[in-house]
Amino acid sequence: MFERARRLFVALGLAVTTAFAPLATTAQAQIPYLSMPASQPKYAAVVVDAKTGEVLYAKRADSPRYPASITKVMTLYLAFEALASGRLKLDDPVMISPRAAAQAPTKLGLPAGQTLTVEEAMSAMATKSANDVAVALAEKLGGSEARFAAMMTLRAQELGMQNTRFVNASGLPDSRQISTARDIAILSRAVMRDYPQYYGLFSTRSFSFRGTSMRNHNGMLNTMPGVDGIKTGYTNASGFNIAVSAVRNNRRLITVVLGAPSTAWRNNNATQLLTTGFDVMARRDRGENITVAQNYFEPPPLGQAMQRSIEQGDNDTEGAKIMLASAASSASASKVKIVEPSKSALRDGKKDDDKKASKKSGKWAVQVGAFKSKSDAKEQLTFVTKRFGKIFGDADGSVGKGGGKYQARFTGFNESAAKGACQALKAKRLACMVVRPA
Repeated sequence: MFERARRLFVALGLAVTTAFAPLATTAQAQIPYLSMPASQPKYAAVVVDAKTGEVLYAKRADSPRYPASITKVMTLYLAFEALASGRLKLDDPVMISPRAAAQAPTKLGLPAGQTLTVEEAMSAMATKSANDVAVALAEKLGGSEARFAAMMTLRAQELGMQNTRFVNASGLPDSRQISTARDIAILSRAVMRDYPQYYGLFSTRSFSFRGTSMRNHNGMLNTMPGVDGIKTGYTNASGFNIAVSAVRNNRRLITVVLGAPSTAWRNNNATQLLTTGFDVMARRDRGENITVAQNYFEPPPLGQAMQRSIEQGDNDTEGAKIMLASAASSASASKVKIVEPSKSALRDGKKDDDKKASKKSGKWAVQVGAFKSKSDAKEQLTFVTKRFGKIFGDADGSVGKGGGKYQARFTGFNESAAKGACQALKAKRLACMVVRPA
């Protein structure tokens, strides 16, 4: 029975890949095959200033990890995008297909053929973390979940999530679906920046659907003042994950904790990270020039056994069982490639005149963000120019529109200069993307 199911899964997978090959190839060609070595520690964390994107603390922030149900934040981001553009309405019906109905818990459990509204679907994903609804919404927006996953990966790349690849809309186990703590923070920041009118969905403490009330899996909404979102996740492979945001004294921070051994450990660590992050910001406001020392937040060794959950997707549903999806063999996998700092100058030549000549002749660009509003894109250009004047002072900053977003870019680099400039931003924990000549 299992072998028959496995063959059917592979056959369907090949059929979907063939039908949507152009889109899938475009989405996946931009990044290498991502994998997480089995021996690598699961824990990773990052703390980000939501306004500027500055990373205050990072621990394995660029190491590949399994995002689990935090995946649904990207699924919802694309839904918010469709609502904002008018392609989708809150009262539009979302039909549960046989494939959606067959997903493993956590789920609403609607039978195939039934419908719910887009608004209900989004609430079910943000609070209940419903896997069946995530697939149904993906099929509505993308035609198929496979095609929608390619759309997710494309949008992730455009947002600067360079080490992320999506293959499903729910976060159910698949070893090909990889992200990082930094990339999840970028996505969390993009949601609240681009669609603040929908961000409140993640602060909903409970969701009532047809007479049944379901609580939000993010327990930090009830335990830490100022927390207002955004998403948790769990699979046996990922450990206990959370992306959480809080506001204090007009400051907003985003914290991502991945690979924790239990819900309590994860929430406690995220609380400590947020609390100290806010303390650092307050002391900066008083004139102190400080950062969060990495050894200050080093958590104790994760020596305890991983608390094993009885379901996949989050950690409070009973009676669920699931088998891992088929994935590419490890022989074809490679580690995430991180560009190392260039030992040469950021622009060719040793003299200023040579640098300027290189700037004028270079056709490569460095994108420092993609935003919903033009003013946000301009603000990011100003921030980067002011803070990294030695690198971008001679570059041409501009805002252009592409993919429905305003792209903040610096142009005039050659290839090595663009990669070096981007790496300089990454060294300061800021997202960027090197753009090839058209």
